Amino acid sequence: MKVLLTVLFSVGLSTTVGVVGGLLVRALPHRLNDIVMGFSAGIMLSAATVGLLAGAFTPEPQSILLAVAGALTGAAVISLLDRFVPHLHRIAGVEFEKHRSNGAISKSLLFVAALAIHKIPEGLAVGVSFGTGDIGDVVTITTAISLQNIPEAFVIVAPLFAVGVRSPRIIAISLGIGAVSICSVLSGYALVSVFTGVLPFLLAAAGGAMLYVISDEIIPETHAHGFEKGATFALIVGFLIVLILQSVLG
Repeated sequence: MKVLLTVLFSVGLSTTVGVVGGLLVRALPHRLNDIVMGFSAGIMLSAATVGLLAGAFTPEPQSILLAVAGALTGAAVISLLDRFVPHLHRIAGVEFEKHRSNGAISKSLLFVAALAIHKIPEGLAVGVSFGTGDIGDVVTITTAISLQNIPEAFVIVAPLFAVGVRSPRIIAISLGIGAVSICSVLSGYALVSVFTGVLPFLLAAAGGAMLYVISDEIIPETHAHGFEKGATFALIVGFLIVLILQSVLG
């Protein structure tokens, strides 16, 4: 229980820390923004593949089938949710894609909804990691997601300022997004506690959802402004950091 509480505090706090940092800076040039997001993508990619998908695939045929089904299901669910909220492709600007659910909802609320949706697979990944029974895996994935939350939250501040959101509201929004992460962690933890027989499916679903976000959302954004080289090297550094963490903690 102490480990779970520590994990919840770490995941929730990291988003707030990133937003506070963003409030101090308020705006990032595209080059730095892409590097920060590339670093974030690298951390997510390593956590999804090494921390989740690798653990989901075991030699048993049934496990392999569950893992494949889980990865595809996780990606499909996020893809479906993505149809009703704006993409992260506009994370550095103020333009928002048109979705059927727009209606009269303000742009800022749509933007917050997009961020909250993309916190779900990350939180589930942390919660599901408890099912491996290896505290090293839990610490590695939690640390990776917490590290990733900080730069991701850091770069959302400028668009929120651009649509007229004030500092107190931005802090409140960050707390709400942190709450979504915490609820997702608890959901993942509950799932592996109740459905231990389908652990490969759950691990792979969390990993597949994260892979979808990386490929469909973050990488296109980091390659959209002519600074893809810096973003690519930042991704590699982020990926290696998680591998180092796993080696030290494993």
